[in-house]
Parts: sequence; C-alpha cells; structure tokens
Amino acid sequence: MESGSKPVDIARLKADLAAASVELLSAHCATDRVRLQYSLQDIAAFGERGTLSKAFTSAEALCRFFSQLEALMKQSDRSRR
Repeated sequence: MESGSKPVDIARLKADLAAASVELLSAHCATDRVRLQYSLQDIAAFGERGTLSKAFTSAEALCRFFSQLEALMKQSDRSRR
C-alpha cells in the first residue's frame, strides 16, 4: 500500500502507533491525576498560563488528528458495506 508516491513501511507504522498509544495512555493517566486532585477553578487560577496553553494546543491537535482519522475509518467502513 502506498501513500501518495512514498511506499508505506507497515511494520514501522504499526510500531509507531503502538508507541504513540502507550504515550497517549501515559498522558491520559497524568491528566487524570491532576483532574482528580485539583478543581478546575484551582487549575485555572494557579496553573502556569504557558504550560496550560501548550497543553490546550496539544489537546486540540490530537483531537483534530483523531477526529480526521475516525471520519476516514468510518467512511472506509461504509464503503465496504
């Protein structure tokens, strides 16, 4: 299978996805620890703005990427039916 004109290294892609999945799970756990320990009001009032801004940017980028991927997979599933 190819993406554009560049051949896809499927084994590498699967390994990269597995590694990303572990890192996302770690980030999710870290976020849950903060969420369970502090109120949103305390985080907004006392959290470093720069750190929170970077987290917002990262979360938005992840959301866009996975939303696009989900839509593509759903479209592919519908076309297979």
